Amino acid sequence: MRDVFQQELHEVQQRLVEIAELVAEAMRKGTTAFQNSDIALAEQVIEEDAHIDELALTLDELAIQILARQQPVARDLRVVVSALRISANLERMGDMAEHLSQLTRYRFPDKVIAKGLRSTFKEMGEIDIEIAEKLIKMLRSQELKQLEKIRDLDDKIDSLHLSVFDKVLSDTWAGTSMDTVDATLASRYYERFSDHAISIARKVAYLSTGEWAPDIDEITESKA
Repeated sequence: MRDVFQQELHEVQQRLVEIAELVAEAMRKGTTAFQNSDIALAEQVIEEDAHIDELALTLDELAIQILARQQPVARDLRVVVSALRISANLERMGDMAEHLSQLTRYRFPDKVIAKGLRSTFKEMGEIDIEIAEKLIKMLRSQELKQLEKIRDLDDKIDSLHLSVFDKVLSDTWAGTSMDTVDATLASRYYERFSDHAISIARKVAYLSTGEWAPDIDEITESKA
């Protein structure tokens, strides 16, 4: 029974990695569609989001079955409970990529973002994709050093998010009211994507340390 239990825990981890890989790909495609007004790619992201939702639901069902059958304790219990919460975060990250694609579809054939903000959103997309890739590494290996890297990238996203608001609220902003709404929504989607990634990274760190939101310097020293 113990071997079966450990196999189930391993399957939980593998399913989380699988979902995270799909989420990273969704953001990669969603960002490309968003920047290039690629309606076909946008439609693909929207359609594929249902698969991410389905995988997250299936993982939740597995985790609940493990809780009912195995009644895990200590770290094993943390693994299962954290998996339930992480899958929810991943599902929401997939939704952010879908929302970007929906914006692309709504504005097609026009560009979603006014010219003055395109470089900012290009950078936000690149950073979110990098965050997603580092999150996959952390879920696969539980490397705690990835948390610090993800947090630093999240800080950059937050700074860019604020710069978007500064831009659209400035006297020099020449965009239409629709441009303002689109820019505000898109910036929020990128910012929320990274926020969910940070939440997941902290949960993974919690699995390794047993402490919530541990100090980064303490983690680095303990693993050196």
